[in-house]
Amino acid sequence: MAFCCECEAIDRHFAAARAAEELATYARRGPTGTARLILSILRDTSRIDNILDIGAGIGVLHHELLGAGTGSAVHVEAARAYIDVAREESARRGHNARVRFLHGDFLALAPSVGSADPVTLDRVVCCYAAFEPLIRLSAKKARRYYALSFPHDRWYVRAHTRWQNHRRKRVGNAFRTFVHPVSEIRALIRAAGFIVRRSRRTLTWEVLVCTRRVED
Repeated sequence: MAFCCECEAIDRHFAAARAAEELATYARRGPTGTARLILSILRDTSRIDNILDIGAGIGVLHHELLGAGTGSAVHVEAARAYIDVAREESARRGHNARVRFLHGDFLALAPSVGSADPVTLDRVVCCYAAFEPLIRLSAKKARRYYALSFPHDRWYVRAHTRWQNHRRKRVGNAFRTFVHPVSEIRALIRAAGFIVRRSRRTLTWEVLVCTRRVED
């Protein structure tokens, strides 16, 4: 298990009750929010071989993609309770033998993780204060497709994030979320050799599905 300080806070914040609640919502409604948007775009791509899902939560992305024919998945998650729930759901679906579960910080675990297609980070960038190394290192693992979601850097999103973090601080919760400049995120993606293939927006979130640039 490889942990950073932020990941220790994530592990405590995303506890068993929250994981069970998310699984129950998924069972009732299927994929929602940014996960649904990412899946709607990825399903339009050519065959997906294996997914590296960073900050995978309860595993919605790989549950759906494995059910649609993807060969295998690597599930990286800092919250132990979410891995436990995702593992149980994978077993229920008959996918456990096709999923490798890794508990810890992706930045520390990356040397032991191979390349994949796609690499996904759904609502993960906002959990890292230093988002640059996360994007650089995760993009290196993507062969063709790289998908991520993150909050808009708009005033009302920044204000709400500050309020959330203040509430957490008052009750001794060390977990924090961050709103990073979208222009910098896109610049890092371009520098990693990707172009944005499709994008989707909600009031709060932006979703990008990118493809590796083919050099002339």
